[in-house]
This record gives sequence, C-alpha cells and structure tokens, in this order.
Amino acid sequence: MPRMYTTGKYAIAECDRCGFRYKLKELKDTTINDKQTGLKVCPSCWEGDHPQNKQGKYPVNDPQAVENPRPDNSVPASNSYQWGWAPVGFNDQTGFGELENNLVATGEIGTITVTIS
Repeated sequence: MPRMYTTGKYAIAECDRCGFRYKLKELKDTTINDKQTGLKVCPSCWEGDHPQNKQGKYPVNDPQAVENPRPDNSVPASNSYQWGWAPVGFNDQTGFGELENNLVATGEIGTITVTIS
C-alpha cells in the first residue's frame, strides 16, 4: 500500500506564534489541558502544558483538622491566656482579673530630613 504523505524531510513551515521559518520537523505541537490545539510552534516559542490548567482533574485529599482532639493540660504555659482589648493590654470589664497580662506595646517615631537643592 502506498504512503499517503511524504516524509517531509526537507519541508519548510512557519511558526504559528512568531512567524519565523523552520524545518517542519523542528516545530512542536502545543497542548492545553492535555488536548492538542493544532498549533505548531518553534522551540523558542514552545511552552509545556501548565500544571495550573489541570486543577480539579485529580482528586486531592488534604485534611487539616484532627478528629476528636484533646487539649494539652500537661504544661501550665499552654493554659495561659492573653487578652488584648482597648487597645493593647488587659481590660478588666470581662471579669478575668485573675489572669496575668504579658502584653506590652512598643513603638517608635522617627524623623525625616528633607534637603532642598
């Protein structure tokens, strides 16, 4: 049975993106989301299929919460609370006066020197 097409060993074609001439066998097919687009581009214009196009294609199981958790009661430091109302520090309106307050606010104000020439 005879061939339907020639081998294209010396065939010349244009890149579908930049328009430069290349040998047909140097041009690469482009794909988007694992589907052929029908465009043939040169090696400098060719980009692989971006992984972001495949979001949702594969199931991802990434649980964040722990089932039936228990608090750590062995360390007293893990049981301390810090309250930060009005605006920083302890506000006694809540009735939690027995809790210690370790919140300390710090700040600085600098100077700006402008030279006009």
